[in-house]
Amino acid sequence: MSYAKLRIPNKSIEESYKHTLARIQKIQSHLDHAPRGSKLKDKVGVITGVGSLKGIGRATAILFAHEGAKHLYLIDFDGTNLPNLKETIEKKYPDVKVTVQQGDAADEDVIKGVCEQAVAEEGRLDVFFANAGIASKNPLHDTSKELFVEVMRVNALSCFLAIKHASTAMLKVNPAVGKEYSGGSIILTASSAGLRSGAGSIDYSASKAAVNSMAKTSAYQLQKTDIRVNSICPGLIETGMTTFTFEYARQRGTAAKIGQLNALGRFGVAEEIANAALFLASDDSSYVNGQNFAVDGGLSASHPVVPGRLS
Repeated sequence: MSYAKLRIPNKSIEESYKHTLARIQKIQSHLDHAPRGSKLKDKVGVITGVGSLKGIGRATAILFAHEGAKHLYLIDFDGTNLPNLKETIEKKYPDVKVTVQQGDAADEDVIKGVCEQAVAEEGRLDVFFANAGIASKNPLHDTSKELFVEVMRVNALSCFLAIKHASTAMLKVNPAVGKEYSGGSIILTASSAGLRSGAGSIDYSASKAAVNSMAKTSAYQLQKTDIRVNSICPGLIETGMTTFTFEYARQRGTAAKIGQLNALGRFGVAEEIANAALFLASDDSSYVNGQNFAVDGGLSASHPVVPGRLS
């Protein structure tokens, strides 16, 4: 049997790409017209990896502010764009407190310090989104020991530190600020590369597999505390980290083929991952714990299938 007979006839690549661009434009402009929400009302949160202008961290910070977060502590290794992010949020959402800090998400003093700062200033910590990360593209034999260790440090160690210190802060109760019981949501950015092979280099994939494992393991380490730990596994998302891939495709005239291996047949944008982070940060996901949440257009749902080759 031909695979083509099992498929619903679809659009040409060019037609599909036009639809993708229109869809993405709508997604990215959603907050321009959406009324303020209250899913994070009175919640205090930390987000790492917020520096990229196209990044998941920045998009999430803006969405969290839109949903009524009380105070956001925002950290990035590169401080260049932090003033702009602070100004953007405070101008549009003047009721939201914003504290920005240049710092390394894999530095224990930085992470311990920001968690303690949140508790000292606001009396509570409700959300920690450990989003900082780096990507490499070297093949196996061009991957040095030093690169492997650095990728693991930034991607995996940073998440361990977030779980360790955010959970310590989230265990603290403070009825004076409405926190009568321990609890909170810790969200880790992993990757579809941490679920299945073929979506990243060996060092990057190993680091994200470690992140996925930590989400599951720490959920049981923190059992009966109402502190939830989950990871998000993005697929191919256009961010500062993936700029090379997108620019290379556009230079070759093959931009319409980006993301064609997943079931939706398109790439994603930071705002779509931010929506997943909002779900996990809010009480909407109050019974979701220890999960690796794939947001990848269906990429990890199947082995890649070449049309016409199934018989």
